[in-house]
Amino acid sequence: MIARMRLSGSRIVLAGTALLVLAVGLLAGWAALRPHPPGGTTPAAPPAARPPVAARVGEAPAAAALAVLREWDRARAAAWERGDPVALRSLYVPGSRAGRADVAMLRRWQERGLRVRGMRMQVLAVAVRARGPDRVVLVVTDRLVGAVAVPGALPLPRDQPTTRRLELRRVGGRWLLAGAVPLSRS
Repeated sequence: MIARMRLSGSRIVLAGTALLVLAVGLLAGWAALRPHPPGGTTPAAPPAARPPVAARVGEAPAAAALAVLREWDRARAAAWERGDPVALRSLYVPGSRAGRADVAMLRRWQERGLRVRGMRMQVLAVAVRARGPDRVVLVVTDRLVGAVAVPGALPLPRDQPTTRRLELRRVGGRWLLAGAVPLSRS
């Protein structure tokens, strides 16, 4: 019976992962570039899910945009780890299709009694396509790494690189995700 439950759980995790990578993993991470605490330790609890405070994307647009996205992803990963759809929704521009998809996916994982820990995105390439004081558009190639479904610590299947066009907007002093469009790999 246990093996049967694991098989069902694996299928659920695999299906959820496919949707997670398509709809939810749309940008996240940039965690591979963030500094880690001294001694390799990790914080006891994930940080509160809140969008990064708005900053101007100035003379080093890729670096500044990547810093905003790293903070955004930390907040998103924290919301996923806590299973907090309200915090997750607050990271997106109201009415965002990407936000609706992300929250819906989180709720489906919750219905199965699962949470996702260790959600990080490995950024392979980033290019700034447009920028302004309240809007930045990026093309990002990344992949989900290190995530596990709990309880049970089931590692999610290995993700393949995905390229997306991401639009972030500054709303009320915070950077929120407005849209994420998958691009073909050519």
